[in-house]
Amino acid sequence: MPADSPGDACLYFIVDSAADLILYVGETCRSNKRWKGIHACKDYIASYQDLHYRYGLQTAVNIAFWWDAPIDRRARQELELSLILKWRSPFNKENWKRWGQPFS
Repeated sequence: MPADSPGDACLYFIVDSAADLILYVGETCRSNKRWKGIHACKDYIASYQDLHYRYGLQTAVNIAFWWDAPIDRRARQELELSLILKWRSPFNKENWKRWGQPFS
């Protein structure tokens, strides 16, 4: 995708492949711009990786995009929420009651 392109609508997933764990589920209509700005999840990922490194635990944190997400914002957000609740991703605020706010 060209660097100056705003990108497309998609769902994205922050995963730790070493732990078989989905850390965060997000949605955007501007896939190429979403991670260039401020995003609290970036701080959670940095803290997560720092703690793993400090205690000698392996991580393999990556981002994955699902391009077949609905273009309609409301439909995309409903799908995002259903996946957040299904997979109980710890960095999504919808699951903080279960896991606590990460690295607060």
